[in-house]
Amino acid sequence: MKELRPLAHVRFDASNQPVEHWLDDHLRDVAELAAEYAELFGADWARTAGIWHDLGKYNPEFQRYISDKTGYAASNAHIETDNVPGKVNHSAAGALYAVSKDKNPKKLFGKILAYLIAGHHAGLPDWVKDDADGRSLEEILQDGIHLSKALQAKIPDDILQAGMPASAPVGGIDNAALWIRMLFSSLVDADFLDTERFMQEDKFAQRGQYPELNELLIRFNQHMAAFAAKAAATPVNRLRAQILQDCREAAAKPAGMFSLTVPTGGGKTLSGMAFALEHAIRHGKQRIIYAIPYTSIIEQTANIYRNIFGNCVIEHHSNLDPDKEDYQSRLAAENWDAPIIVTTNVQLFESLFASRTSRCRKLHNLANSVIVLDEAQLLPPEFLNPILGVMKALVEHYGVTFVLSTATQPALHIYHDAFGGTVVKGFEAGQISEIMPDPAALFAALERVKVELPTDWVAERSWEDLAVEIAELDSVLVIVNTKKQAAELCRLLPPDTYYLSTNLCGEHRSEKLQEIRQHLQNGEAVRVVSTQLIEAGVDVDFPVVYRALAGLDSIAQAAGRCNREGKQAGKGRVVVFVPPLNAKLPGHLGRSVTVCRSLLQTFTQAPLHHSHFKTYFEHFYARAESRDKHGIVDLLARNARELKIQFRTAAQRFRLIDDAGFAVLVTYGEGTKLIAQLKAIGPKRDLMRKLQRYTVTVRERDKNRLVQAGDIRELPNLPGVYEQTTPGIYDLKLGLLVDGVSLSAESLYI
Repeated sequence: MKELRPLAHVRFDASNQPVEHWLDDHLRDVAELAAEYAELFGADWARTAGIWHDLGKYNPEFQRYISDKTGYAASNAHIETDNVPGKVNHSAAGALYAVSKDKNPKKLFGKILAYLIAGHHAGLPDWVKDDADGRSLEEILQDGIHLSKALQAKIPDDILQAGMPASAPVGGIDNAALWIRMLFSSLVDADFLDTERFMQEDKFAQRGQYPELNELLIRFNQHMAAFAAKAAATPVNRLRAQILQDCREAAAKPAGMFSLTVPTGGGKTLSGMAFALEHAIRHGKQRIIYAIPYTSIIEQTANIYRNIFGNCVIEHHSNLDPDKEDYQSRLAAENWDAPIIVTTNVQLFESLFASRTSRCRKLHNLANSVIVLDEAQLLPPEFLNPILGVMKALVEHYGVTFVLSTATQPALHIYHDAFGGTVVKGFEAGQISEIMPDPAALFAALERVKVELPTDWVAERSWEDLAVEIAELDSVLVIVNTKKQAAELCRLLPPDTYYLSTNLCGEHRSEKLQEIRQHLQNGEAVRVVSTQLIEAGVDVDFPVVYRALAGLDSIAQAAGRCNREGKQAGKGRVVVFVPPLNAKLPGHLGRSVTVCRSLLQTFTQAPLHHSHFKTYFEHFYARAESRDKHGIVDLLARNARELKIQFRTAAQRFRLIDDAGFAVLVTYGEGTKLIAQLKAIGPKRDLMRKLQRYTVTVRERDKNRLVQAGDIRELPNLPGVYEQTTPGIYDLKLGLLVDGVSLSAESLYI
């Protein structure tokens, strides 16, 4: 009987006949793809990892398994997750082989390859067992039976004799964690795509069909020319035009770290894209990534860019991504191969510290890109040092240009406390280049409001008192610190008052904002009570804004919603007030209030003078409990020289939000129909994107109460995602009625 070549995967053709994907072909093709993806930071490493990653499939037990079971079930032909009952571990053999081929006594190069290969399905492992799930690499490398079984097969010489890598680790062995992740990304994406090329030829053929950035710049210039032709000749629009021109001119500067310091309402979204496009083209960058702190405005920004660039824009945020690692979720996971990505800070930075294959898959596409951090001041203080460390490494070793885009620049330079201890391990003096030629003059020219501060910084104003005062104003925006505060104040105001918070699903908020803008445009009276979600990039223009005492950056962002277009005869009014129970605000909010209150009483210039923000953030970060609260840097660097890196534990601890919450699908608008589709056909990518518009996120304790009351229930085909079951639980004014909810600002970082 003729011996069959070892199999990697099997699919069925139109005649229901099996089509084989031979293992040696798969290994060679993955090796070349991975090397292509890692060209900038270690093609030889990625090639070797690719050629050995599936050596374990030569194990006769695996070949029997894939022939009898997995290989002839088309929907499962690439689910070879190790350590599942009935399946054969195939990732350990290549890891063991790499270590055996390393002739250096410390086996460091073999260990690097072992991390990549052992983790290519289950995710990057820890070196030693910690509090994370899964086996450690130390355990995996002690089990040599997997390699001995694989070597029983006749493996082609070019695969077995592939040489060990020769190039040095990028950034040095002491800083290997990010580099290993980048190599890992190249390997797993190559593995997924070579499998897709075999399993789904039509889908694979559609990848990468995007125009060059030069063509996108032409589209952008045409859009901006048409936009300028229609814009009124106001002082604000003239300044926006100058900001745009300054961004274009600054694009010629060498790649690296940039700040884009422009007052709110200065047109950063479009001007920042002008810089990014022209800088990318001039310096040979491959894509632009625009990261936003709030899911509440990501679709707004994505739509602005999609109206210009069409389907060249990928919008990616993860609150409805299936967490289960199966074939479907892996294949659907974004690898960010489009020229323009609009995403969240959570998705970007948690991916940079991730261990899971689906999260890491995109990382190699960050290399040689321009990354714009919108509202950069919202980087969470307790993760600041690991975030800044990875940003510095991306700039220095991976060809990334960062743009810190905000009106309120955070203090991301290196500085120390009064005792000489390092507060922020940031950038050296002069490393961050400002795009605007003269930010001080720009802020002076765009000063459109007068800020009224409390006469008594301690005395709290009652909601009843505030409601009487606010009700006398025709058009006013009131921004408070919690959802509960917003609901309490809104109930005391006239019935036509608008309420905005993340208790409303995205589609509902968008519709309300459209109505609010229409009222303002028509010169009609409109009152709005909102949480701080309205402060980040939401384009509204009120004559009066009330802001509950918060951080100085929040007050500045609130001011950006007042007299935004500069159309008032005088300056707009921004009234800062001390709300009830303000002293009991938790976490970031509490610290920001304390710092802001103490500093505002000492400043001699106007409260929102641009020079104040450096001082504010230095004090704010110094008061943080820690700039690396969970010891992420230590987990990744403490034993890096011996490559004893705790990848999985670091990934589990690096959560920008401690309680990211649970997604509840609500029956607002099209939500009912989309939920029915989800239950019928499962979590398809396009459907999940649509459903994100009909989702409200709640904390665990509120989720438990709603489940117990029978108001929501978990979807059986999507663990962790819930559907609304009680019709009245979603209110057309207040959104999802979660009793007692007063989610802090941290809940808005998703």
